[in-house]
Amino acid sequence: MRFAVDAHAIGRHQTGNEVYIRSLLNAFASQARDCEFVAYVSTDTARDVLPAGIRTSRVAANPFRRLGLDLAMRLRQDRPDLLHVQYTAPVGCPTPVVVSVHDVSFLEHPEYFTRDRALQLRWTVRRTVRRAAKVLTGCEFSKQSILRAYSELDEKKVVVVPYAAAPEFRPLPREAAQAAVLDRFSVSGPFILTVGDLQPRKNQIGLIRAFARLVRAYPQIKHKLALAGKDTWFAGRVREAARQSGVADRIHFFGFVSDDDLLRLYNACDLFAFPSFYEGFGLPALEAMACGRAVVCSSTSALPEVVDGAAILTDPYSVDEIARAMADLLLDSELRIRMERLGLRRAALFNWQNTAKRTLEVFHEVAERPALAVETVGSSSMARR
Repeated sequence: MRFAVDAHAIGRHQTGNEVYIRSLLNAFASQARDCEFVAYVSTDTARDVLPAGIRTSRVAANPFRRLGLDLAMRLRQDRPDLLHVQYTAPVGCPTPVVVSVHDVSFLEHPEYFTRDRALQLRWTVRRTVRRAAKVLTGCEFSKQSILRAYSELDEKKVVVVPYAAAPEFRPLPREAAQAAVLDRFSVSGPFILTVGDLQPRKNQIGLIRAFARLVRAYPQIKHKLALAGKDTWFAGRVREAARQSGVADRIHFFGFVSDDDLLRLYNACDLFAFPSFYEGFGLPALEAMACGRAVVCSSTSALPEVVDGAAILTDPYSVDEIARAMADLLLDSELRIRMERLGLRRAALFNWQNTAKRTLEVFHEVAERPALAVETVGSSSMARR
């Protein structure tokens, strides 16, 4: 069978979406010998990071051209048995669609998005999930959120397929990782790490305030705070919060970092803090645990399900609670070591090979249906709106 994948996110610093589709394609190539894969990419660098067994075809980076013209044209040329997309299928799609919807934060918390982006996702994702043959998501929390948002969906149409930390994320010798961080980012001494684009739902402002409170309450703690993640429309407010914190000299912004740098940052930090307001899965927490780091994360959305007792949970709206959790881990070495061990065990339960296997099962189920039983995303559905 031939399966097509919209892989335009690869090489475009789209963080979670990029990690997901790249990891999935790598795992497909290692286990699906009887299938052919076509990845539709938007950058030359995407070809460099995909396995040789994955055929690539270029589509426009511009979403209007990609979704309105390029993908439909490529699909008619390649004639795959299905197309896999994230969130949004192309207009006039001539083939069955499987869509991955990682979360519906754009519906539940539109304030985390620009107005135009929230409206765009509201319309295009609804159109896609209604017509898709299957909807994939990473955890039970997100499945239930999707079913609440799109109440017309049959529950069996939404399938939970858990994600995983990439195998590259693993424990490294601590001193070597710290030396690499010093050389690459000029940061010496102990630090707390957080990872994520500078955007409202990641709660970096709350973390900065909690860090300032931690430093004032426990002067013996000499740690810095390191933020890894690209700037967005919200970045100015996060940086201003750091300037106003009273501890700006101990706060470092690294911007977008490569996977190699991220591996070393995880291994060099003393703890990983992830007080996000909303996560559809929370992959950075799992990556940090896979590197052997103790984790402080939110007690909301998908995170309790994903970490399952292997992290210290806090109320993301409570600056005091976040500060107290970080202090507990930094000042109690036995607690920190225990959480590191629990995190390693928890992360080991997630595996991209298992994710790929289950995803391929869904692909085959959809592709082997009688043709008349499969709804496609077509231009006729748009005309009725």
